[in-house]
Amino acid sequence: MARHLITSALPYINGIKHLGNMVGSMLPADVYSRYLRQRGHDVLYICATDEHGTPAELAAKEQGIPVADFCAQAHDAQKAVYDGFALDFDYFGRSSSPQNVEITQHFARRLNENGFIEERAIRQVYSPADGRFLPDRYVEGTCPHCGYDKARGDQCENCTRVLDPTDLINPRSAISGSTDLEVRETKHLFLLQSKLENEVREWVARHDKDWPQLASSIAHKWLTEGLHDRAITRDLDWGVPVPADTWPELAAEGKVFYVWFDAPIEYIGATKEWSDLDPENRDWKSWWYDVDTDVRYTEFMAKDNVPFHTVMFPATELGVREPWKKVDYVKAFNWLTYYGGKFSTSQKRGVFTDQALDILPADYWRYFLIANAPESDDSSFTWEHFTATVNKDLADTLGNFVNRVLSFSKKRFGEEVPAGGEPGEAERKLGEQIAELLAEYESQLESLQFRKAAAALRALWSAGNSYLEEKAPWLEIKTNKDGAALTLRTAMNLIHLYAVVSQPFIPTTSAAMREAFDLSGDTATWVSPTEAKSLTAVPAGTPFTVPPVLFAKLTDEDLETYKERFGGEPA
Repeated sequence: MARHLITSALPYINGIKHLGNMVGSMLPADVYSRYLRQRGHDVLYICATDEHGTPAELAAKEQGIPVADFCAQAHDAQKAVYDGFALDFDYFGRSSSPQNVEITQHFARRLNENGFIEERAIRQVYSPADGRFLPDRYVEGTCPHCGYDKARGDQCENCTRVLDPTDLINPRSAISGSTDLEVRETKHLFLLQSKLENEVREWVARHDKDWPQLASSIAHKWLTEGLHDRAITRDLDWGVPVPADTWPELAAEGKVFYVWFDAPIEYIGATKEWSDLDPENRDWKSWWYDVDTDVRYTEFMAKDNVPFHTVMFPATELGVREPWKKVDYVKAFNWLTYYGGKFSTSQKRGVFTDQALDILPADYWRYFLIANAPESDDSSFTWEHFTATVNKDLADTLGNFVNRVLSFSKKRFGEEVPAGGEPGEAERKLGEQIAELLAEYESQLESLQFRKAAAALRALWSAGNSYLEEKAPWLEIKTNKDGAALTLRTAMNLIHLYAVVSQPFIPTTSAAMREAFDLSGDTATWVSPTEAKSLTAVPAGTPFTVPPVLFAKLTDEDLETYKERFGGEPA
């Protein structure tokens, strides 16, 4: 089986993430990783908190604690939420780790040796009120492109254009709010992306037929505009230090690398963190170094992160002139909106992941988000849509099917799977249908089409309901007890199949369905379409129990409560 390296965009450290962050990277990466593991592939799913940069310093300052302490606490808080969502990372690291410092500094030295880093004197915003140079994100103002009045000095959150602080209209200090800003000369390191542009262009072109249109178009847009040399150091107290053995003057001034230089390297750094926990059995370089034909590397991210991963980081890897693994497939997502407006961490608009788990268990959210993933375009979260999806798909189609079958069988045949007669034409047709739907489900997951995969899974669940309605064992038992027993045994086999193949979407519920059957030696990791035709995994005589309600229906009162708490439209 293939080896699959999977990463999702690093969640930034300043606060709990919203549902848009979850569906735009980590959750689909988890679904895909779980599916691949079930199919027998060797999978390594790596993620980490992105801990350097201005927002971390500002958040720590606001709380009155050292930035290192703030990041340690915030990392643990985020990891607890991701555990609550059942995200099955192989490792969830930290970009402030010694491993990332080591590898980032190695990359910088190699780029310098190869002539792709240059020290330049530049004019930078200085705040007399704060007594310091202001890095990009310490400067706020109005975007010159779209007029958004809360744009940061590195990127406009509204239109996603990359900016320099001097581009902003009416700039102000993000620390003190002072508009008394000056422009002074200071020295920084620049990555000479212009010298690497042709190599990046050729590399991107090789992926044109493979990458989804969203990722490819964004990469080409950046290349069309031309790659510019970019400063990769900042005047901050918190970050990967510029190595003194290579740039002693800048190191003495306390320069650190820009967060967007070291953050993508943390994918490698986090893998080394993972490896260092068990170095005798884990080899981080076997995933990252000189492995182009052995490892398939898939990245998951929202569209605002695409330029950095399809152009800027590949430029860094190419410039190092070492055989580091580069991404094979970029799964890019549009945005999940909240009633048509943007989720916003900074403005506390929308539903945040910790709040979601306070309301309902993770599987409700996992299914809804993937079934409505913003793949081809932006999609909108509304409480009305969420409630309808939960009630129709989870509570009625899946949950009610499981409860009806097991409760009725227990009442009429006891606590063991009934035998009944031999399968007939209805069962043969069902087996063919299930095999076809399962093949479709596999195909969509293989091609990373998550909404289509969710539709195929929903169709699998619906097929069980249609079979049950057609056979109607509650009527059949009156005239053909063996026939009713056969129907229920077949339906129980469907429940077991649903438990196995639904695991990537709803792992906790899948475990509960599977545990309903006392099947010693049940080690199935997947069900092939051929195996699904027979529906014999749960034989007659198998003890079973009726699990608690899998999914509770949401009421009109619940809907109104949610809307009152979070608002029924964006602020």
